[in-house]
Formats: sequence, C-alpha cells, structure tokens
Amino acid sequence: MESPALTFRDATGADVDELVALIESAYRGDASRAGWTTEADILDGQRTDPEGVLEVIRSPDSRLLTVEQDGEVVACCQLEHRGAHAYFGMFAVRPSLQGAGLGKVIIAEAERQARTAWGATEMHMTVISVREDLIAWYERRGYRRTGRTSPFPYGDERFGLPRRPDLRFELLVKPLG
Repeated sequence: MESPALTFRDATGADVDELVALIESAYRGDASRAGWTTEADILDGQRTDPEGVLEVIRSPDSRLLTVEQDGEVVACCQLEHRGAHAYFGMFAVRPSLQGAGLGKVIIAEAERQARTAWGATEMHMTVISVREDLIAWYERRGYRRTGRTSPFPYGDERFGLPRRPDLRFELLVKPLG
C-alpha cells in the first residue's frame, strides 16, 4: 500500500501552536514514547515554545519546513542559511508515523531545498551525543560525526530539564552533492 503524498510548505505564524504540539509530542513526555525519537529518558520539561518557533519562522535566514499528509501537519524541520552550509534542526515527525520512512523522505527534501535555494554545499546539525540510535540513523543518511561538541545549555529551561549530567551536542555534517 502506497502512502499518501507529502506536501512541503513554509510555516506561518498561524502554524505555531500546532508545530509546538508536534515537536513536544515527538520528544517529550509519555506521548513521545510511541515513536523512537523520544528524549523522555534524558530530558524533562519543554523541547521548544511558541516564541522559539515564531523566531525561526520570522528569521530572514531561516525556514520552518512544514510537512503535510492528507491536509494534516505530520512533520517539520528547520533550515537555516549559514553561508556555504545550511543548518538542519527542529526535526519532528508525529510519533505514530515514525519508523515508516517519512523521515528519510523529509531530510532528502530538506537537503534538496538547501542546495537549490541557497547553494549550500554542506548540511550541519547538532545532536545530543548520548542519542546513539539517532546519530546512527543520521549516519545511514550520509552524515558524519565530527567529534566537535558544544555544551548543553544546563540551567536554561527553554531547552528542557536534564535528567543526567553528561549531555552535550555533537556536530554532524553531510556534503551536499
């Protein structure tokens, strides 16, 4: 059985509440456990908030790609133009749809758009370094660990409430051919 076609569009201010709910459902709390991208075991609290999502939507160098299937928002991701490379973040797929191949399609389209719109030659992202399963998924998509890390923002509740003391972000990079 073929899955219904996906529609890609840039988010607008009218999408903020729905996108915050989607992102929270993919990463936090018991609802996130329906999918495999949950961070519920390492972080409590919020993943994002309306202000953070609106900031991405309004930034001139950023896009929040919204993905719809049958008229419903099922995923999103941030693309940010940073010179020769693009940054990929805020990636969320509805937990009940995870593991069905949507993520692969969405990241490929995000890479295509970064190349086409901005001439980006690389895609960069940061992933919490203890998320080995997620990093492995990105490696299967052509991303490489760089070993370059940045500190997790402990004490800033906008990024969640850490449940362990060893969190940091690792930079992953993929050349865009």
